[in-house]
Amino acid sequence: MLLSEFNDADASAAASVVRVWADIPAWTAAVVDERPYASIDDLEARAASLAQRWSVDDLDAALAHHPRIGERPTAFGAEGDASRSEQAAMTTAADDVTARIAEGNAAYEERFGRVFLIRAAGRTPDEILANLERRLASDPETEAAEARAQLAEIAMLRLRNALTDDRMGA
Repeated sequence: MLLSEFNDADASAAASVVRVWADIPAWTAAVVDERPYASIDDLEARAASLAQRWSVDDLDAALAHHPRIGERPTAFGAEGDASRSEQAAMTTAADDVTARIAEGNAAYEERFGRVFLIRAAGRTPDEILANLERRLASDPETEAAEARAQLAEIAMLRLRNALTDDRMGA
């Protein structure tokens, strides 16, 4: 989608695009309400700034239907497509790594009460596993902050993948 199309879309259509980035209602509304954006850089900067306000409740709501790392995403549409693309490296994971990630996912959910979230795009299965094992030792407050940061990274990646800046050089 062109940035100009996003800027000109009705609020409902724009919100459906933003919810794919991170399904946090107040954040989605703020990103949509502050249109138009002069560039994708401006949009990303504002979206990232707004993401710094995310609470643990926002995180938990956004993760309520998020796929576990290493499991095949079942969601349809843009959100499912994004998850499948982001987790593509997991298709090449060795069986022992896949098993350890599954065990780590279960331990993480037991410890923190939410699915383990990491920006998988650009990471190998071994890197994902190492991060999962490291984060299992975190205290709940530290881990919630790291999970919110990972969600923000995912949201900004999805934003960049969803829009094309048609006003470059204008």
